[in-house]
Amino acid sequence: MENYSIHELSLNDGTDIYQMLKEIGPGENGFQNRAYDKTEAEFKNWLQSQINMSKGIDLDPKLVPMTTYWLRHKGYPVGTSKLRCRLSEALLINGGHIGFCIRPSERGKGYSSILLKETLKKAFLIGIESALLTCDIGNDPSWKTIEKCGGIIEKIENGRRYYWIKTKDTLLE
Repeated sequence: MENYSIHELSLNDGTDIYQMLKEIGPGENGFQNRAYDKTEAEFKNWLQSQINMSKGIDLDPKLVPMTTYWLRHKGYPVGTSKLRCRLSEALLINGGHIGFCIRPSERGKGYSSILLKETLKKAFLIGIESALLTCDIGNDPSWKTIEKCGGIIEKIENGRRYYWIKTKDTLLE
């Protein structure tokens, strides 16, 4: 697919990102969207909090630094991903290194594979050699995307699938 780009969240993000996050809603299948119910004024503060999170500034000790990315197609935001720089005990059970979501109106168009591959490239660049991704057993679109992007299933446990993807392999495509 052509004319797509991935961008790290920034304070310059505007109404188009805000509208995408509103459309995504609170999240589903384990993906959480804490910005869906923010006012536009609160949105800018939320963006700053996410920048701080990516840098580990004022981070709750239970959390790890996490960077948010936007996937755009022809400039239009179609999805978001979250990349965690390391795993906590909790993320080993639920979450993994990467979470991703495509806005409902843009699903079924192949964006999830692009978004995941581009996020895996970002993971490689920060030194993650093998990324853990988890998803609910019944979340067929997500596990199919993970497998399409090279995910090797480690186990199925507690209603979740656990996959590992070698990040370097995404650079070879």
